[in-house]
Amino acid sequence: MAEEHTEECSGSCEGCAHSDSCGSKPQDMRAPANAQSKIKKVIGVVSGKGGVGKSLVTASLARTMREKGYAVGIMDADITGPSIPKMYGIHEQAMGTQDGIYPCIAKDGTKIMSINLLMEDEEAPVIWRGPVIAGVVTQFWSDVIWGDLDYLFVDMPPGTGDVPLTVFQSLPVDGVIIVTSPQDLVQMIVKKAYNMARQMHIPILGVVENYSYLECPDCGKKINVFGESHIDEIAVDLGVEVLGKMPIDPKIARAVEDEQFYDAENPYLISAAEKIM
Repeated sequence: MAEEHTEECSGSCEGCAHSDSCGSKPQDMRAPANAQSKIKKVIGVVSGKGGVGKSLVTASLARTMREKGYAVGIMDADITGPSIPKMYGIHEQAMGTQDGIYPCIAKDGTKIMSINLLMEDEEAPVIWRGPVIAGVVTQFWSDVIWGDLDYLFVDMPPGTGDVPLTVFQSLPVDGVIIVTSPQDLVQMIVKKAYNMARQMHIPILGVVENYSYLECPDCGKKINVFGESHIDEIAVDLGVEVLGKMPIDPKIARAVEDEQFYDAENPYLISAAEKIM
């Protein structure tokens, strides 16, 4: 039998079965930032499943904003599958003092913090339970000395588990961008991320589709490798914007493989960058 809705859940309904019908917002559980951090905007990059290129979109947005002259940082919150440091060719360990931990700095000036930068062996698996992983993400906010940043991009793990929940509750997230791909599961993928953000009262800035097509280098024809896209219809249904459609671009892929993403150019996310500003 369903539990009766009482006044007891008022003010902290994000975890109850009645969160959609409760009129109050979730209780403020945000963690304090490091005393030496001044961050103007926090943007989360999310997805309903893995393998859709979330880290690529995160790094591309960060790179675009760096090119515009903004001070940018990336928090790699995908603790069990970190990839941001390698994309930028960073393999050293982050340094710490009694005041906190300093993020590593890429060649383009982007500040980066990832679990890989705290481990002696970056290829060692992180075999931790959810609460421990979530605690590390909170420390990336509270203990890392980010300094003055215009934008902090948070590359979140896929799904709607402990870490995305921790980020939404603990960090002052100004908005999220949902990343997806043109496959049959796309509608469910987008809606999972969309519904979680809405339940947590986080603004949804829009959707980016990755792997949209492959452009033939000889004739320029667009080939739908993963099938016909339906992202426009889904975006209309949900009332969100499509902020970009990224093709399979060998130049961007090469920048990732060469660990030189600080030199990568991504013209496909201009609308996404403008939405963030």
